[in-house]
Amino acid sequence: MSELDDIRSFIAVVESGGFGRAADHLGLAKSVVSRRIARLEADLGTRLLSRTTRGVAATEAGLEFKTRGERILSDLVAARESVAQASGVAGRLRLSMPLTFGNRHVAPVLGELASRHPRLEIDVEASDRYVDLIGERFDAAIRIGTLKDSSLVARRIAPVHGIVAASPDYLAWKGRPATPLDLTEHECLTYTGTHSPDWTFRMGKRRVAIRATGRLRSDSGETLLEWAKAGLGIAQLPTFIASDAIRAGELVPLLWEYPMQEHALYVVRPPGAYVPGKVRVLIDLLVERFGGTPYWDPCQIAARERGVTLGFTPGFEAEAETQPQAEAHQPA
Repeated sequence: MSELDDIRSFIAVVESGGFGRAADHLGLAKSVVSRRIARLEADLGTRLLSRTTRGVAATEAGLEFKTRGERILSDLVAARESVAQASGVAGRLRLSMPLTFGNRHVAPVLGELASRHPRLEIDVEASDRYVDLIGERFDAAIRIGTLKDSSLVARRIAPVHGIVAASPDYLAWKGRPATPLDLTEHECLTYTGTHSPDWTFRMGKRRVAIRATGRLRSDSGETLLEWAKAGLGIAQLPTFIASDAIRAGELVPLLWEYPMQEHALYVVRPPGAYVPGKVRVLIDLLVERFGGTPYWDPCQIAARERGVTLGFTPGFEAEAETQPQAEAHQPA
C-alpha cells in the first residue's frame, strides 16, 4: 500500500498548500511526507510540485495526477464499502452540527441512525464553530444559511424560515407593528452571530432592510427566545427555535404580509463524486425526517388559523447535490 500512501500524501500537500500542514493533517512527520513526494516524483519521472511565494502548488502534471489519484482512492473506498455493505453500514461517522438546531432536532435523528446501524460509530461536535471539514477530518457537517462557491458538496435538506415574533405581554405594552418600518419604534432583540444586524423583508416587489436596534443583544437564538417570551422585545428567529413557543401561545408571529428571505438546511461533505455509505444513510434519514415542510415550521398551520396566505421568499430551488458550502447563518 506504499503507493497509495504516497498518493494520499501528495493530495494532502496540494490541498493544504505545504508539507508541514499536510504532515499535521496526516499525523506524520514532515520528513516522511517529503520522502513520499520525492519517491512519487522519481517513480513518475516528472515534477508534481513547485514552490511559490505562498507555499507549494501543483504543476500541470501534478494537477492531472491529483485528479486521477483522487479517483483511485475513491474507487478503493467504494470497493471496501461495497464488501462491507453486506453486513450493514459500519465505520466512524464524524459530524459537525449547529449547537441549538443540532441538540433540538438532529440528536434524535442520530439516535435513530445508531439504532438502524449498530456497527456505525458516531462522533459529533455540536458547536456553532465553523469547522474545516477537510483539514479536521470531518465526514460531513450540517449547516444553515445561504451558500457560496466552494469545493465542498452540499445537499439541500429542507427550507428554513425566519419569523418575527413577540409575547402577548409585550404587544399589550408597546402595540403591534403594522409594517416592517414600524420596527424602528420598538425594542428589538438582536442576534450578533452574523455580520449584518439588518432584518430584511419583502414589501411588494422590493426588499427592505430594517436596522433592528435595542438594548439586548446575543449570539444565542435560545437567549433571544427566552427574552422574547419574557416580554422584553421583538425577536427575529428561525421557526425551528420559535415553533414550540408559537404553538404554546407564548409568542405571537408578526408581519405575516412581509415575508423574510428563506434560507435552507444543508449537509455538506468533502469533494468527490463518491458518497460514503455512512454519509449517504445520514442524508437519507435527514431527508426522511425533515424533507418537505419541516415539522418544526408552524407557519403554514398558524397562517391557516389566521386566514392569512403566506408567500415566503424562496432562497433556493430544490435540487440533488451542488458544490457550494454554507456562508451566512440564522440563529442556531
